Amino acid sequence: MVIERRGLMLAISSPSGAGKTTLTRMLIDGDANLQLSVSATTRPRRSNEEDGVHYSFVAERDFILMRDAGAFIEWAHVFGNFYGTPKQPVEAALGNGRDVVFDVDWQGVRQLQHQARPDLATVFILPPSRASLHERLQKRGADDDSTVRSRMAAASAEISHWSEYDYVLVNDDLNGCAASLRAILQAERLKRERRTGLIDFVSQLMVDA
Repeated sequence: MVIERRGLMLAISSPSGAGKTTLTRMLIDGDANLQLSVSATTRPRRSNEEDGVHYSFVAERDFILMRDAGAFIEWAHVFGNFYGTPKQPVEAALGNGRDVVFDVDWQGVRQLQHQARPDLATVFILPPSRASLHERLQKRGADDDSTVRSRMAAASAEISHWSEYDYVLVNDDLNGCAASLRAILQAERLKRERRTGLIDFVSQLMVDA
């Protein structure tokens, strides 16, 4: 039986290299009712990225115009680049009962908590150790040595916000962490306040025969 519900926003954060992007993709690939919020960004596109799929790549001037017009549900300035989540597609998805995953940092989560707390669940992903985090950043080959050092320097500051999240997972085993993430999503979907069709359903159960 399908009971109508409102969609939810699942925000996932971690220091760079802890696995949030991989975990997010694993979550989406196995769930037809889940979509990734495609952020706009001013950073250069990497060779393995597709515009409109991984990010919407925009000029800084255009991003600032969108920000000032209130087009973003959240935005942040990270490592010299702007990132932001367009508001309209998220609101449309939630209204249609679809769930939206956000791959955002703690700054973005704070803005989401301020603007859309009833629709939001938040998860912070921790690495098993600093050594493993450094190794992952080096192995993925997306950044030069200087950027890797910058990301490692920022990791402690990012991790310091772990207690602001609803759930905290340690990514010491990718498949196990993904399974825990799916369990969180399922529990959040079943929360009474999200299941808007329960009132009518229960009312029918209480009608005298």
